[in-house]
Amino acid sequence: MFQIVAGPGHLLHGVSLTRQIEVAAQHHLPFNTLMQRAGLAAAQLALALAPHAQRIWIACGPGNNGGDGLEAAVQLLSLGKWPTVTWLGDLQHMPADTAAAHQRALAAGVDFANEPDRNFDLCVDALLGIGAQAREPTGRMADWIRRMNTSATPVLSIDIPSGLGADTGVAAQLHVNATHTLSLLTLKPGLFTAQGRDASGVIWLDALGTTHYPADCKATAKLIMQPVLAARPHSAHKGVFGDVAVIGGAPGMSGAALLAATAALHAGAGRVFVGLLGDQTYKLDTYQPDLMFRNVQNLTDGQMTVVCGCGGGTLVQAQLPVLLASESAMVLDADALNAIAQNDQLQTMLTARSARQLKTVLTPHPLEAARLLGSSTQQVQADRLVAAQTLSHRFCCTVVLKGSGTVVSSPEQLPAINPTGNARLATAGTGDVLAGMIGARLASGQTAFDAACHAVYAHGAMADAWPQFQPLTAGKLACCRPIG
Repeated sequence: MFQIVAGPGHLLHGVSLTRQIEVAAQHHLPFNTLMQRAGLAAAQLALALAPHAQRIWIACGPGNNGGDGLEAAVQLLSLGKWPTVTWLGDLQHMPADTAAAHQRALAAGVDFANEPDRNFDLCVDALLGIGAQAREPTGRMADWIRRMNTSATPVLSIDIPSGLGADTGVAAQLHVNATHTLSLLTLKPGLFTAQGRDASGVIWLDALGTTHYPADCKATAKLIMQPVLAARPHSAHKGVFGDVAVIGGAPGMSGAALLAATAALHAGAGRVFVGLLGDQTYKLDTYQPDLMFRNVQNLTDGQMTVVCGCGGGTLVQAQLPVLLASESAMVLDADALNAIAQNDQLQTMLTARSARQLKTVLTPHPLEAARLLGSSTQQVQADRLVAAQTLSHRFCCTVVLKGSGTVVSSPEQLPAINPTGNARLATAGTGDVLAGMIGARLASGQTAFDAACHAVYAHGAMADAWPQFQPLTAGKLACCRPIG
């Protein structure tokens, strides 16, 4: 199960910023102090994770990540364990810190081997550091990674799983699948999005006692934290919590609109209306009689929060000019995004909403984001943070880039990555549910960014809490009903 064990704040720093913090800390510390602290932190975590482990294999690369592993071996040996180091370093070409760590390991009597023993109780991955940027491992390094990934023993990665991009979460074809990752100095964005969540296991943070940060070192992103929602006043009435209108559900796809509407209702909207597209005579949902069906033209008065696009097909395009011009708060999903991607006039109208201080949230999955950007899914997934920020700045609105480690971006806001959710959400209709949940929060008066962050967190948290052997369907998710 994916977990985070980290300090307060949960700010994320990319490679460049982490390097700045490292240099600033080293300026105030004796030589090699940070590496020794890193080794001690790794050794202490290894003992906590596998207290009965005796034989510990530490795979060290040629750089400073390998130096951290060498220092961990020194500490484990001093604590009565039997670490074996396999090292890819070059005595003639290695960083000064790593050279010092190598000398300390030799002096301590650490066992060096060309290959690991057949039997070990714990693996420590210290092969590639944060600067590797998803480098494809080869040769002995590749062999060792395969051995780690096929072993039945826990794997602790130091700083980041080898082969994973620290900034993007994009992984090399061959990369370490860690059961635990000890992130040093900072938490890195790549641990929490794209392939990072699968590769990293349980994530731990040790800031190594650093207190000196460059004045211009601002975080790259932040993790979305669990929202604290105020209790509803006893004197409140349904009008306080706002109206949501769901416009979509073309013939054959009405279920998408009903899922979004049901989710908005169960997420706390005061009233929820449904405007189905096309010649449909739907007047009552007998399973959800709270929903009120109206003609679409009666839902465009600018007084409601509109969730538009869920199951809208090609019919939704005709509704968008009026909606973009008149509605004070909108969530644009699915076919509404596809229509906007194909129409320059709609794009102009979307961008113009910001100047009128109208709230807008876009909820694309990677393919829809690629269409809006005029790029490819592969380009979007190659750097999800950048893709989300580019979209939010281009269209001057809040963007929810869905996927593993959903990214929420808004102009003038630090982008946020969601730590909740799992593959149970990979089923039809869950995106419609999220759109409805965001709509309910917009209707209650939250800002677009906060509404998106809170809904995304809650949406993923429900999937995390779902009973293991209970199939998750969008219908049950919409009702916040995990059982039955």
